[in-house]
Amino acid sequence: MPIIHIYNDPVFDPRLLEAFVAVADAGSFTAAAHRLHSTQSTISQQIGRLEGLIGKALLDRSTRPVKLTPVGERLIGYARRILALQREASALLADPSGSRTLKVGLPDDLMTATMSQGFAHFAQRYREIRLDVTTGLSRDLSRQFRAGEFDVVIVKEPRAQADARASFPEPLAWIEATKQWQQWPEPIPLVAFPPGGLYRDQMIEQIEAAGLRWYLAFTGNSLVSVLRAVEAGLGVSVLPVATIAPYAVQTCRQFAPVPPMVLSAYAWEQDAATTALLSVLAEIVSIERGASNSADGFAAEA
Repeated sequence: MPIIHIYNDPVFDPRLLEAFVAVADAGSFTAAAHRLHSTQSTISQQIGRLEGLIGKALLDRSTRPVKLTPVGERLIGYARRILALQREASALLADPSGSRTLKVGLPDDLMTATMSQGFAHFAQRYREIRLDVTTGLSRDLSRQFRAGEFDVVIVKEPRAQADARASFPEPLAWIEATKQWQQWPEPIPLVAFPPGGLYRDQMIEQIEAAGLRWYLAFTGNSLVSVLRAVEAGLGVSVLPVATIAPYAVQTCRQFAPVPPMVLSAYAWEQDAATTALLSVLAEIVSIERGASNSADGFAAEA
């Protein structure tokens, strides 16, 4: 029979150790969050997970500044060594060209021709960087970023989180075909993205709040397919105002105005390459979203 080994010893997540070291050095959760470009609640959760893993308190939260417990004092040196060894191993295992990967996530409608060219120019300038760009729903991208699956993301959300590097306004509106000159009768035909999409949820919520009956006339996986369906007159949809110009569509004033969202940028690191990439993204978003006044803030915070 094969021998099965069961290991009960804790495995230290480097992100948890990084949060622990940051709090120990800064003397407070707030200062540590600022250093790591995170939020105080996230740092508290990470410390809680580490303490739960060990089964003992590492920090004395009753003191100001926060101090290490005896167990924390024993762990801090090992935590620094583990993090140093991780950095050393990462450098050693890098390929001979010194390349590394930057994983980027952004909504589908931001992946325009200009954005593609921006990524291409960045890749030519930073040949040691390998870009891995993925498009998807903002909720999925945000969740994956928080799980460490992306290095940089731009997501749409009702409001920017505390650790956003910067944000841009994203005005939304009800959109219909230009040939639509009558009011939509009930039930209202809706053109939507798949379940989980922010625009879909906003649209259905507003329709139901108005007490109107509705049905899904078309569901598309891309902005182009949704706009084509609206253009053809299949139904009405909630979409970013900045995306409709090339299509035969117009804003629909039959329904209540749609609250705007924001485009928020997040990044784990603050090195030169990441800062340069954020600047590229900022310039493109500011131009295409008509928010040029935000670009400088975006680059500066990066």
